[in-house]
Amino acid sequence: MFSFTPFDNLYPEHFFGFNTELDHKMDYDYEMEEDKMGMTVTSGNVTLSKDGSNLIGISIGGGAPLCPCLYVVQVFDNTPASRDGTIAAGDEITGVNGKSVRGRTKVEVAKAIQAVKEEVVINYNKLHAEPSQGKTLDVILKKLKHRIVENMSSTTADALGLSRAILCNDGLVKKLDEMEGNATLYRGLMEHTRKIMKAMYEVSKTHRVFGDVFASIGVREPQPNASEAFTHFGDAHRTMEKHGIKLLKTVKPMLSDLSTFLNKAIPDTKLTIKKYCDAKFEYLSYCLKVKEMDDEEYSYAALQEPLYRVETGNYEYRLVLRCRQDARARFAKLRSDVLVKMELLDQKHVQDIVFQLQKFVSAMSQYHDTCYKCLQGADVFPIEVKFCTRLCRWDTSVVLSMICCLSVYICL
Repeated sequence: MFSFTPFDNLYPEHFFGFNTELDHKMDYDYEMEEDKMGMTVTSGNVTLSKDGSNLIGISIGGGAPLCPCLYVVQVFDNTPASRDGTIAAGDEITGVNGKSVRGRTKVEVAKAIQAVKEEVVINYNKLHAEPSQGKTLDVILKKLKHRIVENMSSTTADALGLSRAILCNDGLVKKLDEMEGNATLYRGLMEHTRKIMKAMYEVSKTHRVFGDVFASIGVREPQPNASEAFTHFGDAHRTMEKHGIKLLKTVKPMLSDLSTFLNKAIPDTKLTIKKYCDAKFEYLSYCLKVKEMDDEEYSYAALQEPLYRVETGNYEYRLVLRCRQDARARFAKLRSDVLVKMELLDQKHVQDIVFQLQKFVSAMSQYHDTCYKCLQGADVFPIEVKFCTRLCRWDTSVVLSMICCLSVYICL
C-alpha cells in the first residue's frame, strides 16, 4: 500500500504565505530595478542656510515603504532653497549632512532636516530630463480643456460637468476686454480726427482760392481805395490758409501717437497676454496631472496593491513635477510682464488721451481765434466800385468770381 502524506503538510508555511524568515527576507531584501525612462542623474550636495522658521523651503515625497526614492515635490518661493536654485522638483534626496536616508520615510527625513540648526547639507541626485518628455498627449488635452473652460461661465461649466480651476477665472485676462474698448475709442478718435483734418484742408484750399481771387481783383481795380481793400481782404484769406496748414501740422503728430498706441502698444500687449494664457493653461494641466497621479497612488495604497512606477523610483511622477515647476516659473514671469505692460498701458491711456485731446482742442481754438482776428482786421466793407464806368477794363471771369465771392460773404 502506498502511504499518503497530505500536500499541505509539506512546508505549509511556504505554500500559504505565513510570515516565516524566508518570506521576511523576500519582502525586504528584494528591490525592483529603477526605471529611469531614459533620464539621467548626477550626484551632488548643497549647503542651505535655514530661515527664521527653521525651514529650507521644500516638500518631500516618496520613501518607505512604497517607493525606494525620496524626492523633492516642490520648492517654495522666497525660501533658502529657491534662492539657492540648486535643488529642483523631481531631484532625489540621498542624504542629510552626509548620512544616507535610503529606506527611510519622508517624515523621518523631514525631522532629520529640522533637527539640524542654521545650516544643513543636502545630498542629492539631480534629475536631468527634457521638458518634451513630460508634455504628453494627456497634458495637451488637459491644456485644451482649460482653454475651452476659460471662456465658459461657471454655470455652463458645471452643467457640462467640467471643473474650473481657480486660475481660469483670471481678472487679468478680463482686462483684455477693457483694452479692446480703449482700442475702439482710439480708432474712432483717429477716424474723426482724419475727417476733421480733411475738412480743414478743404477749407484752407477755399481760403486760398478766395485770397487769389480778391488779390486779382485788387490788382485790376483802378480805384486806389477799392484796390487796397480787395488786396487786404485777399491777404487776410491767404493768412487764414496758412493758419489752417499750421493746424494740420499740429494735429498730424497726434494721429501718429494714437496710431503707435493702437497699432503697436495694444497688439504687443495682446500678444504677451496670449503667451501668458498659454503658459497658465500649461501650468494648470501639469497641476491636474500631478493630482491625478497622486490619487492613483492613494487608491493603490488603500488596496495594498503595488504600483509599478512607484516601486521603480517614481520617475514618471518626478518628471511631471519638474515640468510643473518649469511651467510655473514661465507662468509667473509672463504674469509679471503682463502686469507691468498693462500698468504702463493704462497710465499711457489715461495721460495720453487727456494730453492729445487738450492738444487738439487748443489747436482748434487757436485756429479759430486767429482766423477771427484776421477777419476783424480785414473789415474793409463797404467797398465802393463803379461797375458802370470800369466794367470794360475787367475780365469777365474776374467779374464773375468777384460777384460769387461777394455773394458768399453776403450769405454768410
